[in-house]
Amino acid sequence: MQIRSAASTDIGKVRRANEDRFVCDDSLLLYGVADGIGGLPGGAEAAQMAVTTLRKEIAAMPDGPIPDLVPVTRRVNQAVCSLAEKISPIGMGTTLTYAVLRENQFCLAHVGDSRCYRIRDGKLTPLTMDHTVENDARRRAAAGYAVYNEAQRKSLTRCIGQQGHPEVDTLQLPLQANDRYFFCSDGIDKAINELELAVMLTKDDAPADILARLIATANDRGGRDNATGVLVYVDAPRRQA
Repeated sequence: MQIRSAASTDIGKVRRANEDRFVCDDSLLLYGVADGIGGLPGGAEAAQMAVTTLRKEIAAMPDGPIPDLVPVTRRVNQAVCSLAEKISPIGMGTTLTYAVLRENQFCLAHVGDSRCYRIRDGKLTPLTMDHTVENDARRRAAAGYAVYNEAQRKSLTRCIGQQGHPEVDTLQLPLQANDRYFFCSDGIDKAINELELAVMLTKDDAPADILARLIATANDRGGRDNATGVLVYVDAPRRQA
């Protein structure tokens, strides 16, 4: 199978700085987004450290074996924590949602509320769940308790940069020809609902053109946050003439 990809980021119309970062590396088959937490200082620095460390970690791995992304993600977390000790005494943080393609497998790791979707046979499927107070309460509801402050329902419960070892969601899925995978920060998913995403992401256009349209739509709707997307196409092998 052949891989095509594109990535794009935009500051939007409200924020004073772009604290989103992305990784889109066809040589490493590594793709993802990091969204620096705006409520803390150093969001952009946290996101940049996360993607820089991640790229180094994946580049150092041997080819072939399917990687264990939990220790990789925790080493990225430690790098961000170490940076915070130098430049932000009250801490700093970022989301991190990324995948590595190995042995025809899509290997995903996720911390925070950035998102990853799969498009297969025209259907959009969320592959991540936001790590928010509201969603954690829903998970606890099965045990008989789920109380949270409505004003804090979208607050993050996990991020890269937290002390200790963050819990990392992982997922491994077989790749199929004509799959598409879309990573985005919340500047896109808060502006464009999943029904609209499904239509836009299945267009027969180049990945860069689709990303440009998504970001333009988010900005047309107010551009209230930084908007970042990474789009990966898994193409069927070309037939030899």
